[in-house]
Amino acid sequence: MIRTIQIALQGRIQAILLAKYGITSAQLGAVQLTVEQPPIIALGELALPVAFELAKRLRKAPRLIATELAAELNALIASDPTALAGVASVEVAGAGYLNIRLDRVAAVRAVARDEHAEIGGDGFRLVEHTSINPNKAAHIGHLRNAILGDTFQRLLRPDGYKRGYPVGVQNYIDNTGVQVADVVVGLAYLPQDTFSTVTEQELKTAQGVKKMIDELAVRAKTNPADRHNLIDYYCWNLYARVSDWYAGIGDNAFEIDEKLRAERKQIRLDTLHALETGGNETAAIAELISTAVLRRHLETMQRLGIEYDFLPRESEILSLHFWDAARTLMLERGVLYEETAGKNKGCLVMRRAGPAQGIAVEDSSLPDEDAKVIVRSNGTVTYVGKDIAYHLWKFGLLPGKDFGYTRFHEYPTHTCWISTAEASDAAAPTFGRADAIYNVIDSRQNDPQNNVVAALRGMGFTEAADHYTHFSYEMVAMTPRCAEELGYTLSDADKARPFIEVSGRKGYGVKADDLLDKLIAAAQAEVDARHPEIGAEERTRIATQIAVGALRYFMLRFTRNTVIAFDFKDALSFEGETGPYIQYAIVRAANIFRKAETTEEDALRAVAGLDLSTLVGEEGTSLWETWLLAARLTAAIEQAIATAEPAHLARYAFQLAQQFNNFYHRYHILTETDATRRALLMATAAVARREMVRALGLLGIEAPPVM
Repeated sequence: MIRTIQIALQGRIQAILLAKYGITSAQLGAVQLTVEQPPIIALGELALPVAFELAKRLRKAPRLIATELAAELNALIASDPTALAGVASVEVAGAGYLNIRLDRVAAVRAVARDEHAEIGGDGFRLVEHTSINPNKAAHIGHLRNAILGDTFQRLLRPDGYKRGYPVGVQNYIDNTGVQVADVVVGLAYLPQDTFSTVTEQELKTAQGVKKMIDELAVRAKTNPADRHNLIDYYCWNLYARVSDWYAGIGDNAFEIDEKLRAERKQIRLDTLHALETGGNETAAIAELISTAVLRRHLETMQRLGIEYDFLPRESEILSLHFWDAARTLMLERGVLYEETAGKNKGCLVMRRAGPAQGIAVEDSSLPDEDAKVIVRSNGTVTYVGKDIAYHLWKFGLLPGKDFGYTRFHEYPTHTCWISTAEASDAAAPTFGRADAIYNVIDSRQNDPQNNVVAALRGMGFTEAADHYTHFSYEMVAMTPRCAEELGYTLSDADKARPFIEVSGRKGYGVKADDLLDKLIAAAQAEVDARHPEIGAEERTRIATQIAVGALRYFMLRFTRNTVIAFDFKDALSFEGETGPYIQYAIVRAANIFRKAETTEEDALRAVAGLDLSTLVGEEGTSLWETWLLAARLTAAIEQAIATAEPAHLARYAFQLAQQFNNFYHRYHILTETDATRRALLMATAAVARREMVRALGLLGIEAPPVM
């Protein structure tokens, strides 16, 4: 509802500026019609600093401009109360703020009726997240990416609360990269576990690797408690072992000689080349491993409510020759050129992005030593080159190219498709037509991401570049306490550190499934102790809701540019800024309606016939503050979308839970004897619970029935 009033105010002020001051519509675009919140409610519910923005343009003092605008707005309200429905008056404050006082009674009735501004529009939004190398189990660092991306697509996607935008969620699968190659090398050259159905020699063949995967699946089904029978766990250990093998760690000698190290490096390069070339036994092994691990990744993420629409694979980008089409386009448009001198001689290069993420064109006979190599002198394409081709496809700008689509996984509500070089399934959609792209990739990829944007601008695709968002974030680590709880032995120096970094290559870190299992177990202990009367299956479901809520909220409460040090006790706490704190507030509100033998919906419907005059006086201010904050949900969602920062919504949910808890402790709702006052208190609890449930739902967190 607050967002509705904000939009109405902005529209009316724009009309006044045009009529009174002759500011054209083009000039209006430069005027910031931002809406702020006064420091205390006594000053009003909204504040607009527009007069400060206009002072230089109009050569008037901000307070004089604010006075003129306030007079126009108040005259409009007096002549036509519906013109700014919900606004009682406009006042001038300070050096030139416009303070807006709302009609509390009208606003409460509107909020109770669930009137709020619409969110959404046209234009296909493509959100890419997770993108874990399919060579080992997902770990805690991957979860921040996946949870950020999943939450953002929830903010965008249509649902029962908002119109939303058309959205596609992609998970890019690098199934031909060096990480997958390392696992293939490990299977072929390192001693393996004892398999009853396959020999170590057979693990050099695709048929043998398939038998190994099948045997692991049987083991996992027979003994589900032992996760090390899962293919992604098996590969986790193998990946760490092969990293040591390259370096000579674990060999009988203290150090392998350089010749042997070089031979092992060549094995790695040859394997990688075989994967990129495709159509050979090595590529077939990689396909089996990467697909099996990918299925496990999807199972892990589904435990957190994370789903995908499409899985584009690098193998198809290569086999369908996306890069060839991109190279032709880049050469035609002058973005790509062959370097004839200097260290990059013989390479196809692109000048690096400048301050505005555009390509600087220099008239110089000297080679640009800082140019970005796109194709090496040996003809191999760099990561950035393939990424440029991929993003041209995303925007529908890659002439004559598209993936084939085939079914890969069925979710309860939709199909997840995967790329193929074969003909598409007749029922398949297409995803390469985005109007806006959000890439959830960690901040270490800033330079490659900037180069993709620079390439788009250099080719003249300015609109695409303007709608390309690198949704960057910082790493996730563990507190020393968390690392010790997971069984790691820490030195005194490690114990003194603020956090312990995760390293999948070293095998050091917490796997996502293990983390979630431990969180569920901790929550289960609490639920079992508090609610022994509930059935075991239901207690486990509630514990899972609490654990998932704790994990997701912990990953979302921090802004994206903050390094996170995960800690079990902090995440699961019922006090402070946590998921369980908000869930507990929701449960507390639900208990009010259970004890009163009524419903949230009935309480809100009753508002239409209530005498709400008590809201206007000082006594009603504390109640009004709860309604006012509940009315800000749409504004919080809009802010999170506009800034690509889900932490804004997480913070809002926590603030509303705090506000509700303060209200709960201040008023004795169920023992209130005045019928009208009791009905208003019930409705206040109902509106707070409704918006808390919605906010958590958009964060991917469920509200449990008990805590």
